[in-house]
Amino acid sequence: MTRETFYVAMTRGREENIAYVAVDKPDPAHDGPHPGDNTGATARSVLFGVLQHVGADLSAHETSTVEQDAWASIAQLAAEYETLAAAAQHDRWAALIRSSGLSVDDADDVIASPAFGALTAELRRAEANQHDVETLLPRLVRARGFGDADDIAAVLQYRVAKATARPSGSGRSRNAPRLIAGLIPEATGTVPSEMRQALTERRDLIGTRADALLDIALTEKHGWITKLGVQPKQARAAQAWRNAARTIAAYRDRYGVTGPAPLGVPAETETQKLDAARAPTALDRAQNLAQAEQPDQEHARRNAPQHVRPSL
Repeated sequence: MTRETFYVAMTRGREENIAYVAVDKPDPAHDGPHPGDNTGATARSVLFGVLQHVGADLSAHETSTVEQDAWASIAQLAAEYETLAAAAQHDRWAALIRSSGLSVDDADDVIASPAFGALTAELRRAEANQHDVETLLPRLVRARGFGDADDIAAVLQYRVAKATARPSGSGRSRNAPRLIAGLIPEATGTVPSEMRQALTERRDLIGTRADALLDIALTEKHGWITKLGVQPKQARAAQAWRNAARTIAAYRDRYGVTGPAPLGVPAETETQKLDAARAPTALDRAQNLAQAEQPDQEHARRNAPQHVRPSL
């Protein structure tokens, strides 16, 4: 359904307008899955898709602008980055699986599993969090058996995610995660040179896009940026505030958040939920930095010399 058709349907009721969104699926034995199916669809995500589906004809200029914006978006660039990273490191992760302590048959099953891509993405995320995956994965393999597991790759993904939810280290010694625009785990380790160049180009494009979106939001005083508080004047705090705001700008662009709420509605997809765990931290950071400077500004205002107009 297009947004125009949905608008008509939702504005014709005299008493009320109610939309019923069907998210159930046919019996798989009767009608198998289709390539475009979204098994994680919810009523909210379906309606979001409808609102993004414009049916009205666009002018040539509008079409060009929309296409350029879509291909330059962080959603597109992040998808390209993660696809390239998966391809570039496939052999590395396969070798790590084979040397992790699994039997030959189990290792073959993991590499052939539909969950292998999710497992390698989790390993890349763990490495971006400064964990040593070369020693971590064998330890997780030894931790417990897989006798009752239907999919060893899925089990390993869960174990890696649970063990590496936080960056390595503790307290002040905790290592900062290597994230692009504060969200996307950077592909580290050995990568073929031509793939490394492609990854670097997209990493830089993501950072440039996030900076541009933040600058636009600041210049035009968008609703979401005002909720972060005023950018501090002290240089170090100002840079920290900007880094946090940049992460939020990247999150909004990646997941199509357009309203005044900085992070939009709650995350629904698994990928978004991972990013949504970082974005609120950035939001709190920006707000705390802005609030920390307010007492200093208020103190300076109260103690500033008062200019009294002389009487005539």
